[in-house]
Amino acid sequence: MPGRTDDFGRYGAQGERGSQAAARVLDSLSGGIASPVTTRRGLSARLRYLTRSKAGHQAMREAGITVTPRTLKAWLAGKQRPNKANLAKIDTAYWALRRKNVAKYLLRRLNANGGTRVEIHPVDQSHVPIPRQRILEYRRLNIRHWDAIVDAWMRGDAQALDDAWIDQMVNLGSQWGKYEYVTSVGFAA
Repeated sequence: MPGRTDDFGRYGAQGERGSQAAARVLDSLSGGIASPVTTRRGLSARLRYLTRSKAGHQAMREAGITVTPRTLKAWLAGKQRPNKANLAKIDTAYWALRRKNVAKYLLRRLNANGGTRVEIHPVDQSHVPIPRQRILEYRRLNIRHWDAIVDAWMRGDAQALDDAWIDQMVNLGSQWGKYEYVTSVGFAA
């Protein structure tokens, strides 16, 4: 059984951790506001989403937004614009709350009907010298239990997400280490 990859990209392979690719797919499945926080529309939509509930205000506090209610009202009315640091915190708070709100739905969706098929596209070896290239093929895996993956994604815990993802990749058999880093992953969800 292979060990974890220690020196990825040493010979020119290109890709990313499978867990990072999975997090991006989960983010896209969660929907959300498409406009960037730097636009008036994106900022306004995020602020409305965050200020409608106690959980939203809690997410803002956890993201480090410490403004007065008067400033928050000015932001909502469009009379004042947050600085770059606060824009980043607003975006962080928004995505944390969005993940928390859709996690149960995604978990039901991914676990339904015996799990969800995952397509794994191997790393790009076009820059790797031919003697160092490995034979990699496109793989499919049916993940039946998404609980640990979705929970780590919801909490934003990259290490726990990576561990949960690797726990599922082991089901590929003795060659699972070849797919720790990938070009992309896709879910049939």
